[in-house]
Parts: sequence; C-alpha cells; structure tokens
Amino acid sequence: MNGTPPPADPVLADPVLADLVMTLPALAEAYRAGTRPGDVLAEVYRRIEAAGDPGIFISLAPRGRVLSEAAALGQYDPSRPLWGVPVAIKDNIDVAGLATTAACPAFARTATRDATVVARLREAGAIVIGKTNLDQFATGLVGTRTPYPVPQNPIDPALVPGGSSSGSAVAVARGIVPLALGTDTAGSGRVPAALNNIVGLKPTPGALPATGMVPACRSIDTVSVFALTVADAWSAFAAMAGRDAADPYSRPFACQPLSEPPPVLRIGVPDPASLIVDDEAQARGFRAGIDALRAGGAVVSEIDFAPFYAIAARLYDGAWVAEREAALAGFMAEAPNALHPVTRRVVGVASGFSAADAFRDIYRLAETQRLIEPVLAGLDLLAVPTIPGPCTRAAIEADPIGPNSRLGLYTNFVNLLGLAGIAVPTGPLPDGLPYGLPGSMTLLACGGQDALIAAVATRLEQLGPRTLGATGWAVPAPAALTDRAGPGEIEIAVCGAHMSGLALNRELTSRGGRLLRVADTSADYRLYALPGGPPVRPGLVRVPSGGASIAVEVWAVPEAAVGGFLAGIPAPLGLGTLSLSDGTAPKGFLCEHAGVAMAEDVTQFGSWRAVIAREAAE
Repeated sequence: MNGTPPPADPVLADPVLADLVMTLPALAEAYRAGTRPGDVLAEVYRRIEAAGDPGIFISLAPRGRVLSEAAALGQYDPSRPLWGVPVAIKDNIDVAGLATTAACPAFARTATRDATVVARLREAGAIVIGKTNLDQFATGLVGTRTPYPVPQNPIDPALVPGGSSSGSAVAVARGIVPLALGTDTAGSGRVPAALNNIVGLKPTPGALPATGMVPACRSIDTVSVFALTVADAWSAFAAMAGRDAADPYSRPFACQPLSEPPPVLRIGVPDPASLIVDDEAQARGFRAGIDALRAGGAVVSEIDFAPFYAIAARLYDGAWVAEREAALAGFMAEAPNALHPVTRRVVGVASGFSAADAFRDIYRLAETQRLIEPVLAGLDLLAVPTIPGPCTRAAIEADPIGPNSRLGLYTNFVNLLGLAGIAVPTGPLPDGLPYGLPGSMTLLACGGQDALIAAVATRLEQLGPRTLGATGWAVPAPAALTDRAGPGEIEIAVCGAHMSGLALNRELTSRGGRLLRVADTSADYRLYALPGGPPVRPGLVRVPSGGASIAVEVWAVPEAAVGGFLAGIPAPLGLGTLSLSDGTAPKGFLCEHAGVAMAEDVTQFGSWRAVIAREAAE
C-alpha cells in the first residue's frame, strides 16, 4: 500500500473518538460538540492501522494534505451535508494528485483533477482519505482479481470480500469511513454490500456523472455508494447527482429528502420455480424481508424470473464483453501482459464477437425487454436476494469464473434494463451455519425511482443486525472457523472434492457438517490424482520418507451422520487418522497403497485446489 500513514498520534486517538460510530449523524453530533475534523481523521488513520489489512487501500492521500483540507473547512457548517466526513474512493475514479491504477500498476497515472462525483463530494464538505482496491479494471464480483493484497472479508475471512468494489465495501464495513464510492456495471455496488453486511446504493444509470472514471462498459456503468445506513448513502447520492456536460450519458436528476413510501406497494418477487438461493442464511433473510414488506401493506406477486436471468447471461456471454475490450484496447495493445490473468481471460472473450454479434445482442435485449415491460408496468418495484449465497476464497481459487458468475445472478441484468437498485442487510443472523453472513435483499425499480426504493429500504433496515459499533455492524465471528468439534461431533479432514465450494461438499453440509479450520498435514504424505471420475478424486497416502505437507479442511460432522457418510466412500478410499501440522489428529480420507498404482503423483502442488486450477488452465 502506497502512502501508508504513520501510526496516529496517541494524544489524538482519544477514547471518545475510538468509540465513534462512523455514520453521518454521529459525526455531526461530534462536530457540534466541538470535535475537530483533524481529530476525526487521526482516528481514521488509527483504524486503518488497527485493521491490519493492506488490501483495503491501494494508496492514501498524503496525511499533511488531508489535515490541511480539514483545517480549511473552518467552523462547523451544517449547511454542507458532508462537512468533515472522511470518504474513500475506488481506484478507478480520479482524485486529483493521486494515482489512478484501476488495480493495474502498469496503467497507473496521476490524476490532474477530481472526477465530477469527487469534486461534488468535496463541495459538500467531504475529505478524501485514499483510493481503494478493486477487481482489476472493475472486471469481477469477487474482489480477488487484483495484483495487490486481497481485502479481508471482515465478517468471515474464508469468504471473498466481493467485487469489483472490494476495498470500498470493506473500508465501510470496518468502520474506517462512513462513505465510500464504488462503481457498478454488473453488481459491483451491490454484491460487496451483501458480502460485507452494509448498504449498497446503485443509482439509475446516468444519475451520477462518470466523468473521471475508468470505464468498464461505458454505456451502462454507474458510480455507486457504500454506507452503513440507507440515509447516509442517500445523503452522498444527493450531493453528487445531476447532469454533467462532460458526460454524454449523464442526465438531469434532482434528489429530494427521503419520505415515507406509498401506503400500498406492488412488489414482484421470483416465483418458487425461478427463485435460486444456495445458502440458508440468504433464504431466511429474503423470507424475512418479504414478510416485512407484506406486514407493511405491500401486495407481493410471484413472477417468472427466467427473462431476467436471460438478460443477465448476455452481459458476459454476449457481445457486451466487447465493450470492456473497447475501454482497454489502447492499453492492451501497449502492455498486453500487464493484465491480471483472469481479467485477460474475461476480456479476451471479446475477440470471438463481431460487430454483427453486437447488433444481434442489442436486438435480443430489446426483444426480451418488450417481454418484461408488461410485468414491470404492473409493479412498483422488484425484490430479489442480492446474491444466491456466499462465495469462499477457496472456491474462487479452484474456479475463477463459475462462482463469480453465480454471484451476479440477481445483479447482471439491472443496468442493461436501466433500473435503480439498493442492497440492504436483512436478518436474522445465521445460526449454526458454516458462515456468519447475514441475508441481503436488493430492491429494484424503473429508472428515476431511486427515492422510492431507498424509502422502502429504510423499512428493511430494521430487520438486519442492528448492533452498530465503532468497527461497523457487530456480527459474531463464525464459530466454524474458531472452534474444535463440540460434543456429539467428530472431526473429519478432507483434502479433495469434499472441500468447501467443490463438487462433493454437499455430502458434508447435508449431514450437518460445519467447517472448523483450514490446516496442513504433517510432512509425511503424498497426494495422487486417482484414475476414474468425474469428479477426479485425490488419494492421500502416508509414507515413511519423501513426504510433504498437503492442505486439508477439517470439518465437524455429527456422530449420528458419520455412518452414512462412511458408507458412501468408494474404494480404494477409507477413513483413518491423519497427522496434522497443528498437532491434531482428526479422522480423514486415506488411500490404500494399491490404489495409487495407476495414479498420477501430484504431491508437488501441495493441495487439491492447485491440481484443479492446473487442469482448468490446460
């Protein structure tokens, strides 16, 4: 991380500010009581240090400059809605005097002026802290496609932080800043909100100017806002919205203060046949949100979401991916090897499309829009899960494309249809599930109806985990990553397709299994790829010499379910006792020596995920 500040002056990091909740009302109250912006900024720097996460920011504004900007604000001015508010900016949006990298060091250039949205934030009194990490060139929904350290998901480090606006979402979720800007083409302002338990406001395309933003798909991109509350996100949106003559896609947009939504709302939700949710916490959160909307007087109608999924698929499977190539063509010609491998793979698909393909996809979009129009005409808004379920870092390492695409199921179609959207946390908190991720619902409405969905979202906020502290929403750390097996459970180590996110993992989760920890065997094992499949299976064999450490996951499985699990294990595999480098000896998969006679020795890869990644690359 460039420009990392020195530790905050301990005199300024006082106990009162250490407990400050980073919301706009809390900051305003502190400033009215005499707190200086410089003191708040010192606390921001302290929190950056305390987070210990070098993946959040790519660069920080020079501390002297930031403090000078704070001093220049003068006396507290409540007429400026963001007076003294520290903000973070995604590093594909220009901030004067700082490099814009788009998470590609070879692309870096120092901005000579602020992007229009950044300039408008400053006019409202905001102070820019720094530039945040992202999936390179805003291509991805996972937050791991970056040459810099990957931001850590503050709820569960086993999960991806979400992308492409990963650093911005994590900065807000950790309580470092109350507001952060992202961008959103396919869901980058909503997916990270869901994965970090915060609010993600994705405006009507064109409502926020894109001047000074590195485009992904210029015709449908939008700047987005992350915040802990809907009201805070709306305040930032209102300060930035409106036409910019330098941006031909921007439009006039007047924001009014949030008000109560209409007493009766017509809300469309996916019908049971087309609702796709992979995770029980997301399913519970969605049901709770729908129940709350009904309790508030909404008339909820179930609709077929297949046409929306068809549009979502076109964003990356169709010619729109060529618009990403159009944005990067000059740079790719100059530095073809500078792109992250996955970014290059995604954008490289564009070479298979022609101009005729682009027009055919435009025609298909128009045809599908015509089918959807009667559905939308009878509704005030749509409500969908923000994501089907969480995605682990291990799953995305094993398959960089599939899980990423899955995250965009409910987000990819939104900008193609010109809709406005807002993602908001919904409860209840998970109980006894592998991950501690609460539910998230996204409300969608036709372009221009941003105020309506924001007003409805304020109702849904009451469902979410409402324990707000200095480090964001208090979400219990998932016991699955910190505990050993409890009473009535047996620890089972797995090294292959039973690991989280892989093909046979459901054989554990369906029996009530929960992930305990990631570990390595002691250095006396060899790993083999057994013949047969699919799926291809690993064989782990303990050897007297010439062994190595192999990565495993340790799961807790209820004793009553172990028999059924054991019965499904085919030869030459079986359950034995493994020796792990952490000193524990759980039960785990072992292979008979005779079973590896015709197998490929893949010990050098160190993990089954690395073996899978090799096969995917070939």
